Amino acid sequence: MSTPTYALIMLLAGIGIPVLAALNASLGTRLGSAVAAAMILFIVAFLCTTLVLVLLDRPAAVLKVAAAPKHLLLAGCLTAFYVLSITFVAPRFGLGNAVFFVLLGQLISAALIDHFGLFGAQVSPFTLTRASGIALMAAGVFVTQQV
Repeated sequence: MSTPTYALIMLLAGIGIPVLAALNASLGTRLGSAVAAAMILFIVAFLCTTLVLVLLDRPAAVLKVAAAPKHLLLAGCLTAFYVLSITFVAPRFGLGNAVFFVLLGQLISAALIDHFGLFGAQVSPFTLTRASGIALMAAGVFVTQQV
């Protein structure tokens, strides 16, 4: 795949995050339980990824998880934390506010992961330009909070 294709895929994933948040927050409100809504989301996600794995990938790859470093499985806990928190917080704090803070957190953690090459990431130093971009995002979050 080409760089523009990767960019398009990630743009669509980014568009999907607030949609996911809005849909699951609404489901949580209707069910009266953010946790139940999150569980249902994970069941549907499990079924979807299982289907894609069976149809397009190598199902036997799942067996290799036993040899993988166990700390890599914490990604599942972080996913659960995100889904639970956005499902609970968005109806109370506002979807836009919740997503803005998620984006700010993503920029900060991505900059740290890249700077130190954590988890096998390619090293990309934390520069003044990158710091300025994060500061601009933080300023944008602040402005959106003003009523």
